[in-house]
Amino acid sequence: MQMKHRILICLLLAAGLVGGCKKFLETEPEDFVTPDNYYNTEADLRRALNGVYNRLIDNFGRMYSRGLFSYLSISDESFYKNITINNIKVMEFDAGQLDVGRFWETCYQGIDRANLLLENVNKPVMDENRRNMIRGEALFLRAYYFFLLVDNFGGVPLKLVSTKSPTDNYLARSTVKEVYAQIVKDMKEAEGLVSDISNYSYNETVTKTAVQAILARVYLTMAGEPLKETARYKDALDYADSVIASGRHSLNPDYKQIFINHSQDKYDLQECLWEVGMFGNQLGSSQLAGAVGIENGLECPDDKIGYSGGGIHPTARMFEMYEAGDLRRDWAIAPYKYVISNGVTSKSNYTDAQVYERTIGKWRREYETATPKNRTYNSTNFPVIRYADVLLMKAEAENEVNGPNAAAYEALNQVRRRGYGKPLGTADATADAPAGMGKDVFRTFLQDERARELAFEGMRKHDLMRWGLYLDKMRSLTAEITLTAPSAWRYAGNAAKNVTERNLVFPIPNTEITVNHLIIQNPNW
Repeated sequence: MQMKHRILICLLLAAGLVGGCKKFLETEPEDFVTPDNYYNTEADLRRALNGVYNRLIDNFGRMYSRGLFSYLSISDESFYKNITINNIKVMEFDAGQLDVGRFWETCYQGIDRANLLLENVNKPVMDENRRNMIRGEALFLRAYYFFLLVDNFGGVPLKLVSTKSPTDNYLARSTVKEVYAQIVKDMKEAEGLVSDISNYSYNETVTKTAVQAILARVYLTMAGEPLKETARYKDALDYADSVIASGRHSLNPDYKQIFINHSQDKYDLQECLWEVGMFGNQLGSSQLAGAVGIENGLECPDDKIGYSGGGIHPTARMFEMYEAGDLRRDWAIAPYKYVISNGVTSKSNYTDAQVYERTIGKWRREYETATPKNRTYNSTNFPVIRYADVLLMKAEAENEVNGPNAAAYEALNQVRRRGYGKPLGTADATADAPAGMGKDVFRTFLQDERARELAFEGMRKHDLMRWGLYLDKMRSLTAEITLTAPSAWRYAGNAAKNVTERNLVFPIPNTEITVNHLIIQNPNW
């Protein structure tokens, strides 16, 4: 059964493990499930596991359904249209901000569900290999929720047992180093337990290469700010190499097809190692739908084609980062919008001068096949990790460990050749990175390449943070927009202007500070 269907089937049972688990023929009502009346069968474990997965979506929009690729990851690549003040979308908020608080809470819901499952995974009589797979996925997901937390808030409470009572003792914040140590421990254990992606026809389940790829991302983060454990570059290189050596993955030769496949609910297991699966569009029963291509879509007022207000626009810096011949620019950044005139919908192409008018174009609702289309929700998956990212991590780590050698160049150039529509395994003077770069120049070139390849996929802020460049890039963006943007669009620099050193992390939410007196707030919040 496909994961999207499995998520829907188990939604009511898995939604927090506090919803009804009533069997209609039973005479004794049950208002909630507990370890005493649940986790007794393999099916119970799998429903509980899906409950751990579904916190990655969160229909309130704070996870991968919306927030983690939009207003929770503001960077120099984009800005929100017509939002100028008093909004997280322009980085003007405080510790009472609702979306930040819900993000924190949703991650801890996922952690608590994983803890409860891990505490009860040995209860049923079942095949041990399948039990280990469930344990591995739960361990990884717990670690991944901690990764999202530490990456965005700094040190957080390291909660490793499930909540038993409202009177459970509160926890103080662990250090960033301690949290990462637990993340690595859980993920490395999970690596040996989860299944191979070749056993699935979909990529919404955590598999061995997905764990390895995320471990490479974790190690690269540890090598940068704030830990600066540069020895971790070697670990990142080893894990990126493990994914590559597995032979399970390859680049889709057509860049745009990756995102068309998402819109059409098609799986590409070679390019996309792990996706967050969305289901439905909220026009039926309870569904875990998202807003990929809606929140971050090209402007379209026609519901039949697929509505999007086109609210997120690229900065000129992002637009100009692409070179002549790079096909990714006019796919990632929409070259047109839809307009309605006299009842007829048509495409209206942007001129070369209309950089700020453009919107994100990566996920285009015109390719969606499910009808009728909802203005607010759809079933388009979000790619957490793609093979192109693995290759770029390989190039980055290789450069840091061994300098810009042939292996670093080859990994980088495969991604670039695909971006220019060239054969992946053949050197190409137009697409390939300049030869003879030193280590520092290669690093800078690689940083820009990650921006081009992974534009609007929620990675730019994360990358700039770990490179220690976020403040500088945002401050310089303000100056650029003030000097070069048309007057009507100069507000596009407001988010960058509002960024200060405190924005290197989110504030610990007031809701947590109020009840947990062991928690210390982040500086300047």
